[in-house]
Amino acid sequence: MPHHGNEEEHNSSTSQERAEQQGNGHQEPVIRDNRKVDPVTGQARHPEGGHAEGSQSAPGTGSEDSDGDALAQAEEILNGVDVPAEESVAQGVPAGSTSAEAAELKNDLLRLQAEYVNYRKRVERDRAVAGEMAVIGVLNSLLPVLDDIDAARQHGDLTDGPFAAIATKLENALKTYGLVRIDETGVEFDPNIHEALIQQPGEDLEVDTVSQVLRSGYKSGDRVLRAAQVIVAVPA
Repeated sequence: MPHHGNEEEHNSSTSQERAEQQGNGHQEPVIRDNRKVDPVTGQARHPEGGHAEGSQSAPGTGSEDSDGDALAQAEEILNGVDVPAEESVAQGVPAGSTSAEAAELKNDLLRLQAEYVNYRKRVERDRAVAGEMAVIGVLNSLLPVLDDIDAARQHGDLTDGPFAAIATKLENALKTYGLVRIDETGVEFDPNIHEALIQQPGEDLEVDTVSQVLRSGYKSGDRVLRAAQVIVAVPA
């Protein structure tokens, strides 16, 4: 029959069972508790039925005291060790490398600041360009209206009356957005702002000169919205 635990304990139990069987004349079931851990106290069982001599502790004390002593000893050892200030955790890094890292962080900060300044300038420039393009789009859409106003003036339809006042107000409002009319005569021909439709010889001229404007041109700042269509007088 398989058994667990001490051989001596097993033999004594077997002898006791045989004696009881002989005395009673019949076999009684015997239950043996061979568990190595006492289910009530939670202590380990030993061959002699008691606790090991080295594991006995006074009432009210246990493994908590030994753990507490170990922790206290560890803290005492750690507190007794002197750590140099340049290698302490509070410093974080050796004292020799502090200035180098500070300089590196300062350079990173300056580079980040320069990148931010450049980004802000680029955003402002893009915003200004977008606003200028929006204004130019509106001015280009109103150029045919200005041509009709010029044609009406040439035919004498806007000499007086409410429509003449409205046309004047519109032209003045567009001037506030930088619209400039190109309609001067007697000036030197400039292919950047003039479109020559007709050339004719002129007297007492040294350079090509605008003699007549057939359709006015317009510009906004340095941007030419439309070149003026002109008749050019050339030296004979």
